[in-house]
Amino acid sequence: MIRRPPRIVLIAAGVLVFLALSFELARWLTLENVERTDILDLLTSEAHGDAASMLTQLHACTPSCREHVRTDARVLKRRGAVLILADSSATAYTLTGAVGFTRIAWKVTGRLPVVQCVTVSRTGNVITGVDVRLLRVSLAIPSTSDC
Repeated sequence: MIRRPPRIVLIAAGVLVFLALSFELARWLTLENVERTDILDLLTSEAHGDAASMLTQLHACTPSCREHVRTDARVLKRRGAVLILADSSATAYTLTGAVGFTRIAWKVTGRLPVVQCVTVSRTGNVITGVDVRLLRVSLAIPSTSDC
């Protein structure tokens, strides 16, 4: 005679599976906020003309990248709080690692908007976790241009 597991064990197992899946889904969905927050921090440093802070936020920045960042911080220096107007990420909602551009439009009150491209790297996967890193930031591009 085969014994069936008690109903309470099956319900508990179902609840545990549901909680585990919910946790993984929540972690995956919060990656968009992590990327946006990292980019906002980078743009804030840029708007304050703080190239040193920008360089600490960019991973694997080459000597030409460092020079580019210094120029960028000097040219795009603005006074005031940075407001993100729009963003479009090529790595959004990826289940595995990816490298791509995030097109970001931002402004400081009283100034015209700036559009830039940020190269973003995501490593890992949805099960073990994905790490977001900013690699490069472009100079301002025309507002109708793609990355």
